[in-house]
Amino acid sequence: MNLYRSLCLAMLLLPALAHAAPELNVGGLYDYLEAGKSTLLKRVRNGGDATAFVKVSVVELVYDSSGVHREVELDGLALEQRGLVVSPARLIVPARGMQAVRLLYRGERNAERYYRLRFIPVLPELGDGFAVSEAEAEEYRDDLKAGVNLLAGYGTLLFVRPDQPRYQTLVHRKAGALTVSNQGNATVVLDHFRQCQTLDQGCETATKHHLLPGRTRQFDGQAAKVHQFELHEGAEHQQMVLEG
Repeated sequence: MNLYRSLCLAMLLLPALAHAAPELNVGGLYDYLEAGKSTLLKRVRNGGDATAFVKVSVVELVYDSSGVHREVELDGLALEQRGLVVSPARLIVPARGMQAVRLLYRGERNAERYYRLRFIPVLPELGDGFAVSEAEAEEYRDDLKAGVNLLAGYGTLLFVRPDQPRYQTLVHRKAGALTVSNQGNATVVLDHFRQCQTLDQGCETATKHHLLPGRTRQFDGQAAKVHQFELHEGAEHQQMVLEG
């Protein structure tokens, strides 16, 4: 009986232990800095029961002619060389609270540029920029022993539009196959993309696709079905339904 009661008590405590950790929500995974704008606020929410200590890192994604990207670290560069500045780079987000990160772009805008931001919850340590004492850091680590493995980070993408964005998207469907070509100088988005038996009926799970400048993508399909999606060209949104 004692063993049975102990097992029941452990099972009751598991949910409480599992939630004794930060739970980050960084909002949308894609952000767009439109032409004429240089700043953007990114809100970071903590739905957990413990304070979140979050490090924010940023790298630039540079694509070659074949569409393969490499990451360029910005942390070691001078402010005038970074292009994108994230402030603050250390966040203390209280349980059930929110903090905001300011993204400031200071680089050239003759072509579209791309950045990956990572929001990583960490266990604070003395001297790591969070301005906590060793005693406070140790107390926090002790409180999170049960949930430390649940600390999860998130990555988001930032698209910085060129000064003069130009959109030219070619869409063609033949024998069920859909071809989309971006001949402009800024990324276009195919949102709520899906193939359906008929309009809004018998549809596949909707997906989202980003098509960078100069890229062409082909989607397979069946001639008897239709492709439908929302084409985003900057602030302009257009509903697309294609068949044939």
